[in-house]
Amino acid sequence: MKTLGIYIQVPFCASKCSFCNFSSQVSKSAVFDPYCHALGVELERLLEHYAAAGISSGIVEFPIDTIYMGGGTPSLLGPNRIADLLGLLREYFGFEIQLEFTIEVTPGSVDREFLRSVRSLGINRLSVGAQTFEDRELCAVGRLHSGDDTRDLVREASRAGFENISLDLIAGLPYQTEGSWLRNLEIAAQLRPQHLSVYLFEIDERSRLGREVIHGGDRYYASGVPSEEFMASAYERGCEFLVQEGYTHYELSNFALPGQESRHNQKYWQLDPYVGLGAGAHSFDGLHRWANETSPTDYQEKLNSSVSPIAEVRSLSPEEQLEEFFFIGLRQTRGVDISIARARWGPKSLAPWQEKLKTLADQGWLEIVGEQVRLAEHAYLLSNEIFQEFVTV
Repeated sequence: MKTLGIYIQVPFCASKCSFCNFSSQVSKSAVFDPYCHALGVELERLLEHYAAAGISSGIVEFPIDTIYMGGGTPSLLGPNRIADLLGLLREYFGFEIQLEFTIEVTPGSVDREFLRSVRSLGINRLSVGAQTFEDRELCAVGRLHSGDDTRDLVREASRAGFENISLDLIAGLPYQTEGSWLRNLEIAAQLRPQHLSVYLFEIDERSRLGREVIHGGDRYYASGVPSEEFMASAYERGCEFLVQEGYTHYELSNFALPGQESRHNQKYWQLDPYVGLGAGAHSFDGLHRWANETSPTDYQEKLNSSVSPIAEVRSLSPEEQLEEFFFIGLRQTRGVDISIARARWGPKSLAPWQEKLKTLADQGWLEIVGEQVRLAEHAYLLSNEIFQEFVTV
């Protein structure tokens, strides 16, 4: 039986990091109640909005087995608002007993009381935005917390009953060195979280720091951003180190102790259905992808005016579904099973891909063992270029 993931977007932060390329904003607490009210309205009218957009209501009949509150910094809402949101979700959906319920938190933004309160609500997984344990690097990108704050949070969360904690680390922050990156990895391993994500700093126009690097400026400590060669080396060192520490490298950027892989994020890579709620949230039912208005103001205004917040709906052709099967599924280090694609889309639809798969395997970028296709390990850093081969047959 299929299950459903729920993603709740909370687009508010206490501060805006210079490397952030998400649609989050710094806001006062006065905006939280109106936003939570809008989330309730969206839930109440979800089927109405789906019908108007040509989306089947069948997706909401699947029982929920994962919930993920992201942002932004959703912990800013506080335990009472989170409890109210959880109550609304229970009204509209059925919950699996073995629910994975994740909330993103920023070190220094939550205390012991908060952790114990949300744990009592059923939240059983924390995703901690550590980024780095080096205070100089944290300060350079505008983070308000320290390395000690992250250590304290992980320890306090364990005392509060959390047995599934994930840490995010970023390779390539300003002033990062080979030595500081290795210290990051060692400290993370000492804390022994169940899950670790290792991301490379993205240099793009959507962040203040990224724009500065692209245009050769020196604001936001852009001159301190290490080279792409450093980032590649840091990624490879991180992969090697964490595997040696007993973590399974199960997705390009993600590592977990055995059995602690993120069930919610696996839905994205395995093309399972999920419903996104909130400003800028995305959803997927296997045949369609749709997204809400990105601006929190526009999102709320539409709902308060009895208008659907859905800003975009894209129907996927069988060809596009196969493209996604490959370029999203191949992010998993185990790769994809061709027999699943053959059963779902038929041998005739799969046939045009066979030559491409063979060519990439002959070039050493893919490994094909029976029906299983996966990226070669040395190809991980070039994955985006390889995935482009699957966008158009």
